[in-house]
Amino acid sequence: MLATLYRIARPLLFRLDPETAHDLVIALTASTPGLLLRLLGAGRPTGPAVRLAGLALPSPVGLAAGLDKDARAVSAWQHLGFGFVEVGTVTPRPQPGNPRPRVHRLPGSQALVNSMGFPSDGADVVAGRLERLRSRDLWPLTPVGVNLGKNKDTPAETAHVDYRTLARRFRDLADFLVVNVSSPNTPGLRELQAPEALARIAGTTVEEAADRPVFVKLSPDLADEALAQAVETALGVGVAGFVATNTTRTRPVPSDRAGGLSGVPLHPLARARIQVVLDAVGGRAPVVGVGGIDRAERAQDLLDRGCAAVQVYTGLIYRGPGLAARIARGLSLPAAS
Repeated sequence: MLATLYRIARPLLFRLDPETAHDLVIALTASTPGLLLRLLGAGRPTGPAVRLAGLALPSPVGLAAGLDKDARAVSAWQHLGFGFVEVGTVTPRPQPGNPRPRVHRLPGSQALVNSMGFPSDGADVVAGRLERLRSRDLWPLTPVGVNLGKNKDTPAETAHVDYRTLARRFRDLADFLVVNVSSPNTPGLRELQAPEALARIAGTTVEEAADRPVFVKLSPDLADEALAQAVETALGVGVAGFVATNTTRTRPVPSDRAGGLSGVPLHPLARARIQVVLDAVGGRAPVVGVGGIDRAERAQDLLDRGCAAVQVYTGLIYRGPGLAARIARGLSLPAAS
């Protein structure tokens, strides 16, 4: 039923500005009771269950950062079949992000181009939402991570202070943390993937995170050697794993829109870059595969290559809210031990 409803609603949503449609969907998702979502055929994640950096996931299909930026619908995603959720990107202080319009659909390619620039309600507001879920015993059964980013006006040389602040704020709330130094939409951010800067930022985050696993999210636009170097640097300061990859500045399909491209056209590039990360990691840490995953076959391929889990985002826009459950049903993995 959910798939049918989305087929009816999608043409109407696509008449709206993409960000307006996004905000409307988040508001509806946040306000819809889990029981109703289940009655509509969404369903809780049903496996195959896996483990990710010590976390038990009821399904290896997660929600990527960027969709629920300000943690408005955290409790709902489990009812849409997601095995884990990553909210954010969250910045220490509130910031508006880049001017609108900053999200553009490429329907013929099932892609998005965004130049959001980390719009965020700020750490205190997002943490407050998570604290209310914890205190009211409404925390979902699926792990929830927070994607961390620096404020736009924070100089590169003091960026580690922003990540320290965020790790300290969320370490007792989130189940895991993700260091985002790979968005193409904050000036100079990707330069923080260089060894010295990454070591300082990731090391500071790990120190402040206490027992919470810390992942680093990497760019698909790094060369092989730079990706491998980033992996070694991050492992050297104790990160638990990697999220690969973020959006791309390249244009595998024609578009003159500025920003990071996601969706189906990203998949071949993401798949190749994920393999570089997997080879560099060499089994020492888990890798979460992201980029153009819109069907079980693509998720299965990444899992077979060695990814511990996968995440989706743009596929939801084009395939509908039942996507995570459909992908999970099509996977074949041994049960978690």
